Amino acid sequence: MASIHSTLSSNTLRFALSSFPNTNLQPPSSHIFFSRPLTFKGLTVNPKSFPAPLKASMAGTDNVVIEVFEQEDLAVSLAKYVADLSNKFTSERGAFTVCLSGGSLIKYLGKLLEPPYYDSLEWSKWHVFWLDERVVPKTHEDSNYKLALDGLLCKVPIPPGNVHAINDTLSAEGAADDYETCLRELVNSSVITLSPSSGFPKFDLVLLGMGPDGHVASLFPGHPLVQENKRWVAFIKDSPKPPPERITFTFPVINASAYAALVVTGKGKADAVHSVLGKSQNSVKLPAGLVSPEEELKWFLDKDAASKL
Repeated sequence: MASIHSTLSSNTLRFALSSFPNTNLQPPSSHIFFSRPLTFKGLTVNPKSFPAPLKASMAGTDNVVIEVFEQEDLAVSLAKYVADLSNKFTSERGAFTVCLSGGSLIKYLGKLLEPPYYDSLEWSKWHVFWLDERVVPKTHEDSNYKLALDGLLCKVPIPPGNVHAINDTLSAEGAADDYETCLRELVNSSVITLSPSSGFPKFDLVLLGMGPDGHVASLFPGHPLVQENKRWVAFIKDSPKPPPERITFTFPVINASAYAALVVTGKGKADAVHSVLGKSQNSVKLPAGLVSPEEELKWFLDKDAASKL
């Protein structure tokens, strides 16, 4: 049986492949091959109890990286990851399209406001979008826009015209239609590219959180929107989590992105992390397990979220 190898201090650890991710993000081959040594981040690991602090790289078209950190180290690593991608895309095509979520994600992006990133990033070339948004006024405490504005956007010199929020005066259906129209206009002006393989908009980076139930964006377990495969932006009026009315990117858009990061912290998320990444008998595919960008998916976990792996 194939094994996963890792080096921790002077010891070589060997983990059965059957211990590693129970997801559908596998290459077409019946085996998984890792293209570089696995590394452990800031944790002491008992080799008999696998391995949340795993960094692995899958061969084939799917590339999945899983890392576990102390919370402060997670924020440092996430800032470097975002900054490196910003530098890559602003250099290659003169723009960086990044999609934000709500929740604790914005807090973990706070290191971007510190040296060396604040003064070195080309903020003027950033274009900011939201993977999902609550249909509430932009000044409302439930607004993902307000969360990002207060925690990040008002503190960096991104041109206001490059911050693409929903129209909060419209209904949920109207806001979704209007946001999709906005995306199509930005595709026509080459701010956003299209995925050659799927024809959906290809954002440079999507930054996702995950709920305790395994939802991402406003795509909830068992909801019909999880299966939506034609719309770019959909609306929901019966969200299991308040507020009930929201707009959300669909999975074809999320998975057309070049890079995606899932930032998951806290013991309350440990069961869902185990269901997606662990050796789980759960036959229900959680939405977080359906995230599969075109270049790389990277999980940023803290020790609590990874505690059941």
